[in-house]
Amino acid sequence: MPQLALAMPFWDEYEQLEKSVRAGVRKAMRKFQQLTVAELYADKGLHLESVENSRDPRMRTIRVDDFWRGVVLAPDDGSDVFLLVNVLPHDRAYRWAAKRLYTVNTATRGLEVRDVVAIEQITPVFARDAQAADSLLFEKFSDNTLDWLGIDGRTLPAVRVIVDKVQLLAFGGLLPEDQFDVLQHLAEGFDPQEIYDQIVGPKNAAADAKAARDDLATAIANTPSRITLVSGPAELEEILTKPFAAWRIFLHPTQRRIAYRPSYSGPAQVTGGPGTGKTVVALHRVKHLLDQRPDTRILLTTFTTALANSLRENLGMLVSDPEKLSRVEVTTVNAIAHRVVRGRKNGVYALVDDNDVRMRWERIRRALDLPWAEAFLSQEFRHVVLAQGIVTKDAYLDCVRRGRGSALSRPQRGRVWDAIEAFTTGLDKERRQTHLQLCAEAARMLTENPSPAVRFDHVVVDEAQDLHPAQWRVLRALVAEGPDDLFITGDPHQRIYDSRVSLRSLGIPVAGRTGRLRINYRSTEEILVWSRRILDGEPVDDLGGDGSDSLVGYRSLLRGGAPVVRSFGASTQEAGGIVDQVRAWVESGVPTSEIAVCGRFKSVNDKVFDHLADAGIPAVMVREGVDGDTEGVRIATMHSMKGLEFRCVAVAGVNAGTFPWERAVTPVDVDRLQHEADLAAERCLLYVACTRAREFLYVSYSGQPSGFLNV
Repeated sequence: MPQLALAMPFWDEYEQLEKSVRAGVRKAMRKFQQLTVAELYADKGLHLESVENSRDPRMRTIRVDDFWRGVVLAPDDGSDVFLLVNVLPHDRAYRWAAKRLYTVNTATRGLEVRDVVAIEQITPVFARDAQAADSLLFEKFSDNTLDWLGIDGRTLPAVRVIVDKVQLLAFGGLLPEDQFDVLQHLAEGFDPQEIYDQIVGPKNAAADAKAARDDLATAIANTPSRITLVSGPAELEEILTKPFAAWRIFLHPTQRRIAYRPSYSGPAQVTGGPGTGKTVVALHRVKHLLDQRPDTRILLTTFTTALANSLRENLGMLVSDPEKLSRVEVTTVNAIAHRVVRGRKNGVYALVDDNDVRMRWERIRRALDLPWAEAFLSQEFRHVVLAQGIVTKDAYLDCVRRGRGSALSRPQRGRVWDAIEAFTTGLDKERRQTHLQLCAEAARMLTENPSPAVRFDHVVVDEAQDLHPAQWRVLRALVAEGPDDLFITGDPHQRIYDSRVSLRSLGIPVAGRTGRLRINYRSTEEILVWSRRILDGEPVDDLGGDGSDSLVGYRSLLRGGAPVVRSFGASTQEAGGIVDQVRAWVESGVPTSEIAVCGRFKSVNDKVFDHLADAGIPAVMVREGVDGDTEGVRIATMHSMKGLEFRCVAVAGVNAGTFPWERAVTPVDVDRLQHEADLAAERCLLYVACTRAREFLYVSYSGQPSGFLNV
């Protein structure tokens, strides 16, 4: 019986097909697996036939219906594994198949595809440019080095005429996947040995036992990041009928190496820009840990309730065994801190919001006639007292105020402590506290009296960049130190709450156990390049607080149109412009549930909501909780967009007075370092909002534009 494997291009098309066509695909695939190889070639229903003038003689098509065809790579080496690579309308299927050539990478032994015709058309054009160029992009790398990294003889002529990164990007989607990945790393300045160690070596090692074999079945087995081999009809039916998410099946080798490493000797950390699959890696790590022992208890945690709900839903898609799922608790750090405190004392204090906190500090500042702004006092409490777990005046007087940009003499510290005592005493009398006070209390309880009932074997943390030291102390106390205790993912470039930490000082050393993801699977390269300019090249503290983080080498394999920035004279006109853009997206076939509009303030979102309603376009507020199947444009604040993604995103109200927002930025004369940190957080917030877009990004403002836009 023939075996069937499915390639990523097939999924890209399958997800866009109408239900009737999908049904036809499932029917054809079921029949495919019921026939012998000989019957397959003879069956007139499937009509497996060669593609005339194809660059790859193994190319075949099969009938889905009168209009649609599946493109199949057939074995010519005696094996019985067939690869379904695409599903397209009849004429497009034949044109697509005729241009492609599948080969085995000489270094990784994985299966790759190239668009031979397009490469042959582009290469002579670039060769003419190369003759007049002062230098070529890859001239310093010898043929032997490129061969060692898997650049084969068919690709080398094109590589040798590339002048710059722009020309290299023109080959994106045309050159073999692994080879293009290597070339992009070389173009970004990575050392060949580093590239071999990170990209080529792991794949080569996985395929080493079968390196001498180049048959199609072996090459497919060596390409798990782009191809999945279906075990039989039951698995095929499950894959094709369940809601598909590529991350369940396909992992980039770097992702797989990190997620399924047998064990880490201690805490491990994974970083990467938006859309690089950090959450995917975290979910697969949970799956791996569940498979190691039958009694493992895991905490999967993140920053917000909405993100926790998303993690819970996606983990259910990845792990289908109810018993295994029952051993994973998915919740926020604040929620588990609340549970710890509630279980150990008579009642939990009510929590206060940010506005209440600001008013309390302002009243205290005035009552004590202090020279510092309420923001300074609040930040001193957050970034020094709670961050370091300080509970006495003497400890505060003697502490090192890391990260604070204004010095305080000992008498000044005494006055600040008086304000802090007034703040905490006032809250205590009312049986109220802040979220971070709750976490600090939970951490103290867990540290002073550990309880097996609330401890876990492993803690997996997603969106770690916004966690405060008090929250990290809770997590540290929830799991015993040892192998695979904490697995942490995050992106410091998406830090929007200015929570600065040193993981090492909190007993979470990750040195030697870090990984970085650089390939974006969500947004187009055009969206990424445009969005990165918002960050203005400013250095960003890394996730652990012991150095800086960089987006060097961060890129997307997807291409699309440039983001659109529009200016309006008034906010009402701006809302109308957003309606016009949303209508254009809907008319082009984008479901309303795949469109999002976000503004910083509720007033902006409410205005857009009303304009959409007047135009007859359904819309829903994300804050109200929205089911994935609910029709309507999603409207959310920028803070609520964290962790979400949509095909089309409109970012509204990016005005000079909104970014940066004066109330969110400490004046430079109050605290220089805090001022810089606040500005960085403002840039990160806008960056996060813009990088939620997969295919189309629209940004608008009324009046003067934000300086972050560089327009």
